Amino acid sequence: MADTPSGKQIVTASMLVIGDEILSGRTQDKNIAFLATKLGDVGIQLKEVRVIPDIEQEIVEALNHCRQKYDYVFTSGGIGPTHDDITADSVAKAFEIGIDHHPEAMKILTQHYDQNGIEFNEARKRMARIPEGGTLIDNPVSKAPGFRVENVYVMAGVPQIMQAMMESILPTLSGGEKMRSRTLNVNMPEGKVAKTLGELQDAYPAVSMGSYPYFKQGELGTNLVLRSIEPDTLDAAFDALKEALVAFDCECVETT
Repeated sequence: MADTPSGKQIVTASMLVIGDEILSGRTQDKNIAFLATKLGDVGIQLKEVRVIPDIEQEIVEALNHCRQKYDYVFTSGGIGPTHDDITADSVAKAFEIGIDHHPEAMKILTQHYDQNGIEFNEARKRMARIPEGGTLIDNPVSKAPGFRVENVYVMAGVPQIMQAMMESILPTLSGGEKMRSRTLNVNMPEGKVAKTLGELQDAYPAVSMGSYPYFKQGELGTNLVLRSIEPDTLDAAFDALKEALVAFDCECVETT
């Protein structure tokens, strides 16, 4: 956690999306936007996302970098029953701890497979292997749990399962000041407003300013988005932007 010059607390997070299927394009990620939105709701800023292959050393290096840099690290993918599901082993290696079948995870999965008349074979037992000292993350969808080690939360890659796991995690997280945003839609290209926006950014360093052009039904326009954890400063910057745009004689509409 860090504090701004005004004393507001900032809590940060990163996400590791793990899986060759994401990098190949075979599977499209649906978890990043979900995670970013949920974290933002509780005052945690998602600052970095990495998509990495099912290679142990790649996972270990990314994990060790991110867990030291950010308050929270969330991973998705690689905790299934097949040989290429190596996230749990990689987490254990990153923390330099052992890994074995977790008694409670074994109990959950044994009951689940018995109730459904499915063999609880050695491959499926891989999903009960948890790094030493790890605590389980509930999986109400398919029962195979995720886990947490220190500030690292390891979840499934299947969106429905990952999102269910995340819902159980959210109440346990400690957030900081929430990021707020205001958006102004203008009917002109971003190149025309770029200089003005840059000058305002210099004048209001505590406000993040971005321009996002669009082309709809033959009309070119730009969404100007201002974001800050300081509401009063955000409003002042937004008012300054509207005043500056008067000189352009353009149509400006605040949107949500």
